[in-house]
Amino acid sequence: MSTYRIAIFASGNGSNAQYIAEHFALHKQISVVLILTNNPQAGVIGRAEKLNIPILLFNRQDFYESDLILDQLIKERIDLVVLAGFLWKVPSIIIEKYPDKIINIHPALLPKYGGKGMYGKRVHLAVKENKEEESGISIHLVNEHYDEGRIIFQAKCKIDAESDTAEDIAEKVHALEYAHFPQVIEQWLLSNKSF
Repeated sequence: MSTYRIAIFASGNGSNAQYIAEHFALHKQISVVLILTNNPQAGVIGRAEKLNIPILLFNRQDFYESDLILDQLIKERIDLVVLAGFLWKVPSIIIEKYPDKIINIHPALLPKYGGKGMYGKRVHLAVKENKEEESGISIHLVNEHYDEGRIIFQAKCKIDAESDTAEDIAEKVHALEYAHFPQVIEQWLLSNKSF
């Protein structure tokens, strides 16, 4: 029986990273073995410490001008890279090493409200401004372009265009993230023959 090793990249609070790590904490085949962040103030650091998962803090130079991160992923024998609220574009050297093995979650129904600069509250504000009647999550593979990789899962939530605030939309979308992201990761790993 194969065992799969996940690395999670996160830039912020880290609630998705925590949900994923907790989901796999007692799993027989899958474990989160490393959390990486580019933000020394990120809430994910404290979450990783409580979960006893090693954390790697890195800067822009480490990520874009050296092999430090790729070398660490290889050293840790990482099978799948998960982006959970990670805001930097992944360098092509990592994408090439992990084809179809980098998964991102986006807080909208792609291809709408994706691309550079569309993250977090900005997405929910745009959804609200455009009086959308639904939003949701898109879980997709990562390629060289922001939010353009193959979508492997979407879930929708209804929005009241009149009364829902951006914060209300965020809350509905977060609920979808927590409910689906760990399960989609699990299904992708266990059903994908390329691992």
